[in-house]
Formats: sequence, C-alpha cells, structure tokens
Amino acid sequence: MKFKDWFISYWRDTANITEQVDVDAAAANIRSNIYFRGPNVWILAFSIVIASVGLNVNSTAVIIGAMLISPVMGPIIGMGLGLGVNDTKLLGDGLRNLLIMVVISLIASSLFFLLSPLNLANPTELEARTSPTIYDVLIALFGGFAGILEQARKEKGTVLSGVAIATALMPPLCTAGFGIAKGNWHFFGGAMYLFTINAIFIMFATYLACKYLHFHQKSFTDEQTARRTRSLITFVVVLVTVPSIWSAFIMIRNNNFTTNAQNFVSENRMYERSYIYDYKIENGRNRNITLYLSGEALSEEEKLQLVELAGSYGIKGNELKIKENAYASEDSESKKLVEGIYERFDRQLQSKEDEILALQATLDSLNGHRIPYEQITAETIAQYPAVQSLHLSRGATVSADSTRTDRVLAIAYCTSALPVADRARLENWLRVRLGSPSLTLMTANAPAPSQRATQSADNQ
Repeated sequence: MKFKDWFISYWRDTANITEQVDVDAAAANIRSNIYFRGPNVWILAFSIVIASVGLNVNSTAVIIGAMLISPVMGPIIGMGLGLGVNDTKLLGDGLRNLLIMVVISLIASSLFFLLSPLNLANPTELEARTSPTIYDVLIALFGGFAGILEQARKEKGTVLSGVAIATALMPPLCTAGFGIAKGNWHFFGGAMYLFTINAIFIMFATYLACKYLHFHQKSFTDEQTARRTRSLITFVVVLVTVPSIWSAFIMIRNNNFTTNAQNFVSENRMYERSYIYDYKIENGRNRNITLYLSGEALSEEEKLQLVELAGSYGIKGNELKIKENAYASEDSESKKLVEGIYERFDRQLQSKEDEILALQATLDSLNGHRIPYEQITAETIAQYPAVQSLHLSRGATVSADSTRTDRVLAIAYCTSALPVADRARLENWLRVRLGSPSLTLMTANAPAPSQRATQSADNQ
C-alpha cells in the first residue's frame, strides 16, 4: 500500500465521528433544553445578576461564572436543530424562548445598572463587548461546532463549559442593559451586535453539523419552501458576517497605525533643537497623531523633513499634526500643555531649593554652636598663667519636668589655686566669649605630665 493511500485511510478512521455519536439522544436533549420554564427561569436570573456584577466591577472571573451557568445557549442550539431537520415548530419554539430570555435579561441588567452606585472610570470589561469583529464570528462558528458535537457524542465531557465561556452570550446582553441604563447607545448597539453574531453562528454551526451527522429530518411540504429556507439562511449569515469583517479591518488598521505612531515618537523624541514632550493618537474616520514639541521653533523646511520622517513609519502627511510650545505657537491647548510642564518643573525646583536652604540653615546652626577650643584656651592661659589647660564641652541640663537648658561646662586645670576674684572674672569672660549665659566654671589641679595627652584629646 502506498503511503498516500495509507495516510488517507488512517485519517478517515481517526477523524470519523459517525460511529461515536447518537443523533437521536442528542436531538431529544436539545429539544428538552430550549424551553424557558422551571429551573431555567431561576438559573437565568442568577446568571444575569452574576454577569452584571462582574461587568460592573471589571471582574473576569465573575463574568466567566455567569457564562457557565447561563441557559441562553439552549434555545439557540434548538433553533439550529430546527433548521437542520426542517422542523419549523422547533425553530419557532426556540426563537420564542430566546426572545423571552433576551427581553428579561435586558430588563434585569438595566435595572441593576440603574441602581448600582458604582461607575468605573475605565469599564474595560464592558467596552470589550461593544466592538465585535470577524474574530468573534470565528469563535462563535467553531464554538457552535464543538457544542453540537459534544451534544451528539455518546461519551459526554466538559466541552459545553468551554463553549459557554468562548461564545459569551450573557455578558453582551448585560452590556446592552448597561447601555440602556446609561443612555449609551453605542454600548447597546455594539453589545447587541455581538450577541447576534454569537447566536446566529452557533445556530449556523448547529445547522451544518446536523446535516453532516444526518440527523433525522422532516420533509418540506414543497421544494419552493426548502429553497426559500436555504436562501433565508444564506442571507442572514452574509448580513451578519459582512459588518464584522469590516469591523475587523478597521480594528487591524487602527492597531497598526497606533503601533507605527508610538514607534515614531519613541525613536525620535529629540528632533533638531526640539523635544517631543507629548503626543495624542486619534483613531476613527480621520485618524491622526498630534505631536507637542518644546524648544526652538522648527523652520518650514524642518517641518517638511519631520513629515517625511513620519512617512517612513507609515504615517501620511495629512495624518501628522505639529504643535509647538508657547514661544512658537498661539494655540491655547499647546500653551496649556507647555505651561503645565513648566509649572511642574518650577515646583520641583523650588522644592529642591527649599531643601537646600533648610540643610544650609542646619549646618550654619551647627557651626554656630561649635566651640573654638584652641583659641579660647590660648586666650585664657595668656590672661591667667596659673591655668595650664582648659576643658570645654557643650551639653544640656534636663529637669524633672522635662525642661531643657543648654549649658557649657568649663574646667580649668591650674598649677595653683585661682583667687576668688580671678575665678569670677574668668567665668564671666567665658560666658561672654562663648555666648552662653548658663556656663559653669569648675577648677581642678593640673594633671600629671603623663595625663596631659589625654587631657588634650578631651578638649578636641
């Protein structure tokens, strides 16, 4: 056997699913899950509250929990089965129950967001459900394939949980409720479009899988009805897909422009004698990047060179705006930006100058309290020959009531006793000389020659 034939045979055996599915059991299970009554009513209510809270507090984990318990997928798969087996009654029942669930979800989530006191400045989880693209189509389509295969296979697993998380039916409905509560029709429209994409392509995947797995079908009353049904399905699929493709194109284009603009700024912060201190990127119909420059004004030739440089990053000339600082531009917005930066720098500089002055004052204070030991000792010995050395130290006396008194202690080491008058005159002179009214003078016998080195060190 050739390798090609062997590989084809092996692949057919490996990928074959017809022997591992039970279409009758799957059809019965799908039909039983489309109806909105009993536990499904309460499960829907719980999932609405959980999803709304998760969106309100930007909690991905809570939103995933709401996806897992939501029963909204049941009617959608039921509609796909109805289309696949030509059961118009099942299709109608699924559509009716789905509409009831949608209306209840919108009302409940709207009331929640009306009553909720929390309004996030950056509701990223809500915003993520307002701009569907072709990627959401692919997620819903292949999620639908995985969902119907999980329903049909004999050995059940956990695939439906993953499908529920991937296709995300409940969060878009709650986001649409937020749009109604806040009067934000951009949120409402984008979220409902995402929900519609998910619902239709899950249903379409179910329809295709039912045809492939040969679910037992009912016959149309005539060929014209069959042809009209197929045309309607094709029209709806194309109608939903085309806007999502355009949305994906816009998303990719905006992302590329933003990336190019950021690279352009980061690699050219310094241009000539100017500095790009800020920039603003705007995406949409008229996408552009505005550069805010500080420094010397650019000449017309330099501006043209900057436009050419931006062109090398994929930024067209009409997409680049240059606004120079207050010295070169009369634009009020540019002035405010530059003045704000200068004011911030001035405040920081003034703060540093205040710190320097405070440190200088502390240093001056310390220097002012420093005692000129050598000079005072020499002056004292010159006036009083009996004084051989002088010990001076600055300290404080603290009383029992925590009162502090700065004090200088002077010890005169004498070779002979000082007369009382000389002692009093020396004490007064030291008080004036050191500027310390609380100075205390003590006298002591001069130390022996071996102790003079130690006495000299004490004076230091």
